[in-house]
Amino acid sequence: MNKIFSLYARDIRRITGNWAAALVIGGLVLLPSLYAWFNILASWDPYGQTKGLSVAVASVDKGATVQGKSINAGNEIISSLKENHSIGWVFTTPEAALSGVKRGEFYASIEIPSDFSQRIASVLTENPQKAEIQYTVNEKINAVAPKIASQGASSIVEEVSRNFVQTANGAIFKVFNQLGAELQEQLPFIHKLTSLVLKLESRFPEINQAAKTASSDLNEAGGIVTRVQQALPQAKHLADQGLKVTSALSAFLDNSQNVIASSGPAAKSVLSQVEQTATNAAALAEMLKEAGESGAVTEAVSRLEQNQTALAAVRQASESLSELLTQLKSWSLSSRGQSSEASSTLRRTADKVDQMIGKLTRLEQLNRSLLEAAKAGNPLSPEELDSFAALSRETAAAAKDLLDRFEGEIQPALLGAVDNARASAKEAGDLLKDAKSTLPEVSHILTDAAQGIRLGSKELSMLSRQLPEAEQKVHELADRLRSLETEGDLQSLIDLLKLNFQKESEFFAQPVTLSEHQLFPIPNYGSAMSPFFSTLSLWVGGLLLVSLLTVEVHEPGLTYRSYEVYFGRFLTFWTLAVLQSLFVTAGDLLLLGTYAAEPVWFVVFGLLLSSVFMLMIYTLVSVFGNVGKAMAIVLLVLQLAGSGGTFPIQVTPPFFQAVYPFLPFTYAIRMMREAVGGILWDIVGSSALMLLLFAASALAIGIGLKEIINSVSSNVVKKAKNSKLIH
Repeated sequence: MNKIFSLYARDIRRITGNWAAALVIGGLVLLPSLYAWFNILASWDPYGQTKGLSVAVASVDKGATVQGKSINAGNEIISSLKENHSIGWVFTTPEAALSGVKRGEFYASIEIPSDFSQRIASVLTENPQKAEIQYTVNEKINAVAPKIASQGASSIVEEVSRNFVQTANGAIFKVFNQLGAELQEQLPFIHKLTSLVLKLESRFPEINQAAKTASSDLNEAGGIVTRVQQALPQAKHLADQGLKVTSALSAFLDNSQNVIASSGPAAKSVLSQVEQTATNAAALAEMLKEAGESGAVTEAVSRLEQNQTALAAVRQASESLSELLTQLKSWSLSSRGQSSEASSTLRRTADKVDQMIGKLTRLEQLNRSLLEAAKAGNPLSPEELDSFAALSRETAAAAKDLLDRFEGEIQPALLGAVDNARASAKEAGDLLKDAKSTLPEVSHILTDAAQGIRLGSKELSMLSRQLPEAEQKVHELADRLRSLETEGDLQSLIDLLKLNFQKESEFFAQPVTLSEHQLFPIPNYGSAMSPFFSTLSLWVGGLLLVSLLTVEVHEPGLTYRSYEVYFGRFLTFWTLAVLQSLFVTAGDLLLLGTYAAEPVWFVVFGLLLSSVFMLMIYTLVSVFGNVGKAMAIVLLVLQLAGSGGTFPIQVTPPFFQAVYPFLPFTYAIRMMREAVGGILWDIVGSSALMLLLFAASALAIGIGLKEIINSVSSNVVKKAKNSKLIH
């Protein structure tokens, strides 16, 4: 032990006693610090200096007209970029931008094409097209700069998309807001319609009684006509009776006409409800499509369930209307014996109502499919949403067409069907009057009357069979209206539609925000990189020492054993390595101002790393000579890429991921990062243990192999030195 320390003391005296040696060694001690400091300063805040990256921007957008208002999204983007100083935006022409990117004057270029605004405006058409921004990048200028420029381009797209979604949603919710106000204004009319339906429900007993009375009268009239035919001598008497019966039939038909006339507003309301429900369904489809996967599942399920109920209700009401039209169409035809303009209108109307019912049925099926997907948590298919929206618009258009023609064509046709039947009854009455004065024509008149009565009886019988079903439908509609009034659902819907559309659009433009929580905050990139560059500089410092200072001892007249040389000279190298570590770590903290949550431990960990690194490098050179220096350099190269110091190890090739656990840098950088960000002692303990294992391995090699390998390789080393090229 005395020889070891005497050798160490002699080295210290020679360093301090020779100013030239002290100057060189002082440079060796300071040089690793400069290496670390320059690298840390160079990477202090690279992403805060991106305004020096030149990116060309050119817009040839011709603009578009939306609902009479001119827009130019390209100009709006240019204006916003002029207020954005995060990147060095250069506004120029497309030709100059492309030429500048090719020649390296710009890192990238962004071109807004001529149809940019038109494509954005196409969302209001049947064939919407996505807008594109042309991004061109020169990858050969720099590896990182194009990525930063690309992030800037992506932020432009995100900002345009967010503003578009906010504007579009604002327009949609503004329409909803207006619809809520209109519903509020029409609320008295809705209540009046409800009263009419309830009144119609209460009048059904009278309608049923009238139908029974008319049926009895018609049967009696038929018997009278038969008896008149059989007993012509009593023709006058029978004619009088026939006149009474036809009068009763006319009264019934008059009453029927009043019933049909009073049912007209109800039928019109059904068509209006179909139009409104289909329009709401189309709006719902567009809203769900715009929300995409950012939409809330619960909200989608709720809206689709409400829409399913509404579609079922209007389909059932439309089926009732179809049945009424079919019956009146048959009545009109049989009453006149031939097709009339009224019956043609009824036939066309019935066909269109049946087509509308078919569309409503398909809408229910599509809505049910979307609802099942939403309940299962699956994304809604854009194709199904497009089909749903298109079919909804077709249904709304069909209902609107019927509504537009209701007052001018359909309602008169409904009343015309009753007029036809009433005309038949009138004709029978006229014939009976003529029979009183024209007995020779009595037989013919009675035949016509009998036919008219049979037709009336047939239609009345059919009408009587339909009355219970019609009464049931009216009862169901009345029950729904009473339920609606009881639950107050209509008012709730109005309140929902009247919400503040600006706040709603702002919410849907960005329904989710990111709240970042930094567990171990580090204020700047330079501080975050200080563990890597400090660790790297300590290894480089060890390489510098073994490159300029000898690991052998040549003292004339003195002999040392192999382990004495190994430990004695190592103490010298270790002292210098410790000084290097103090300069590096203290300079990081005091001169550069790098951040460290635990600055004392940052210095202590640096001392441990320098000691382990110096022991490993010294052992390689002490045992293997110049080959050991090469081995230390190879280790440096492997650790630069394989220790995860710059990029996460997971993104490196498989080879580096495989050697990662076996490199000293892996655990050295991990320890230094703990001191910078905040210490977790289990990580520090495991890392320190691995470094001590590396140190123990180096000691084992130095103590066990130095003497053997040195003696074997002495002749090779001597021969190499004789070349005058290798020292």
